[in-house]
Amino acid sequence: MASTDNAATSLRAAWIAHAQANPLVAWGLLGTLLIVLFLLGASGYSAFENNEQSNIRYALLGGTAGFATTALGALMAIVLRNISVRTQDSMLGFAAGMMLAASSFSLILPGLEAARELWGSGPAAAATVVVGLGFGVLLMLGLDYFTPHEHESAGAFGPEHRRISRVWLFVFAIILHNIPEGMAIGVGFAEGDMHVGLPLATAIAIQDIPEGLAVALALRSIGVSAWRAVLIAAASGLMEPLGALVGLGISSGLAIAYPVSLGLAAGAMIFVVSHEVIPETHRNGHQTPATVGLMAGFAVMMFLDTALG
Repeated sequence: MASTDNAATSLRAAWIAHAQANPLVAWGLLGTLLIVLFLLGASGYSAFENNEQSNIRYALLGGTAGFATTALGALMAIVLRNISVRTQDSMLGFAAGMMLAASSFSLILPGLEAARELWGSGPAAAATVVVGLGFGVLLMLGLDYFTPHEHESAGAFGPEHRRISRVWLFVFAIILHNIPEGMAIGVGFAEGDMHVGLPLATAIAIQDIPEGLAVALALRSIGVSAWRAVLIAAASGLMEPLGALVGLGISSGLAIAYPVSLGLAAGAMIFVVSHEVIPETHRNGHQTPATVGLMAGFAVMMFLDTALG
C-alpha cells in the first residue's frame, strides 16, 4: 500500500512538473475540461427550467439506480485478496473487453441512431459521431501527455508508475462513459413515457453491475486496497444521475450534444484500451490469458447490451 501511495504522490508531482514546463498545453487541456463542465452545467439547468418535476424525479431515480448497481458491482471485488500478476492481467483484459463492447453497442450505435434522427442523413450522422470520437481522443491525448512515461526518468518513474498511470486513465475513461449512459436515461424519461424510460433505465442499471466490478478490479490490480477500490468505483457511478439531468436538458435544448457526447466517451475508452491497457496486459508475458479475458469481457458486455437493450 505504501508503494502505491508513493507512486501516486510521484505521479501528482510529475503532472505539476509537466504543466509548468508546457503551460500552453496545460491551459488548453484545462480550457477543454472547463468547456465540458460548462456544457454539463448548462444542460442540467435547462433540465430544471424546461421539464416537469415528475420527469426530473424519474430521471434522477433512473440515474440513481445506475449508481446503486455500479456500487453493487464494485462490492464484488471485496472477495479478491492477494492477486497474482497473471490474474491482474487477465482482469484488466476482461475490463478492457467490456469497455470495447460498451463503446460499440452502448455508445457508437446509439450515437449514430440519435444523429440520424437529428440530421436525417447517414453520412451526417457518421460525421457527428466521428467528431465526438475525435474530441474523446484529443482529451485523452492531453491527459496522456501529462502522464509520466518509463523512458522519461528511469529512477523516478518505473514500470509500476506506468501501470498506475494506465489504470487511472482507464478509470477516467469509464467515468466519462457513465455520463452519456446517464444522458440516455434522461432522454428516455424526457417525454414522461414510462414505457420508454423504465426499460432503458433497467437495462443500463443491470449493465452497470459488471462495469462497477471492472473499475474495482482494475484498481485492485495496481495494489489499491479493496475498500478504497470499491469506494472509487462506486463514486464513478455518481456520473449517472448527473448525466440523467444533462439528458433531460439536451432533450429540450442542444440536441446535437447527445450523439457528440456518446462519440466522445467511446473515443476516450477505445483510446485508453488500445494505447494503455492492452500493452500493459501483454508486458509481463501473459498475452494469452489477457486476450482470453478480453474476449470474455467483450462477450459478457455484448450480451448485456444486446439482450437487455
